[in-house]
Amino acid sequence: MPQVAERLARIQADLHSIATRSGRPDPALLAVSKTRGSGEIAALQAAGQRAFGENYVQEALVKMRELAGIDIEWHLIGHLQSNKAKEAAMHFDWVQSVDRIKLVEALARHRASERGALNLLVQVNIDDEASKHGCAPRDAEAICDAISARPLLALRGLMAIPAPADDLAVRRDAFRAMRELFDQLRQRFPSMDTLSMGMSDDAALAVSEGSTMVRIGTALFGPRPPKNGEGLS
Repeated sequence: MPQVAERLARIQADLHSIATRSGRPDPALLAVSKTRGSGEIAALQAAGQRAFGENYVQEALVKMRELAGIDIEWHLIGHLQSNKAKEAAMHFDWVQSVDRIKLVEALARHRASERGALNLLVQVNIDDEASKHGCAPRDAEAICDAISARPLLALRGLMAIPAPADDLAVRRDAFRAMRELFDQLRQRFPSMDTLSMGMSDDAALAVSEGSTMVRIGTALFGPRPPKNGEGLS
């Protein structure tokens, strides 16, 4: 528990320092908990972390059941297939990976009114990578329109996973393009307040370019234990 609390405090301090130097507000911290056990999540939550991001709906549902009663804000950050939209709408607080209007319709159809509005981010494939999910920047506005038209969905902003270029200038350009798109769309959609971009290896760069939420995994939880004998001698 002390190690968990120390890691969390160190990362929060680092993010605050980066934001201060860049003249930006402190970003929100999303703990990426994919493949992590419920005990690890509970320990980090007890240390003060509330928001957790999962990649797979079925894996997340198991953890939600095991951690029922604990104050956790659950974010889906992985690609969402349409056939999983019902469960995502029923159980998550945020879906950060909305990249097509068909998905908006499915989430709206299955969100229960007693849960309140489901917070959504539009995922943008800012580098036009063939292997990445996300809409083209030119299509983001139409998806934002579709979300805004549904009372049980809340348009909160944009999410991106830029290509992992070795050249930091290239990566900076992608973050900057995302910020420009975010600012442009926010003129039409004032509810947008979240720009989710930046992970462990490029969080500092993302925050300096205007990210309001960073997604951190191993640096928070510590290294994963070896499995199936890997790393053992």
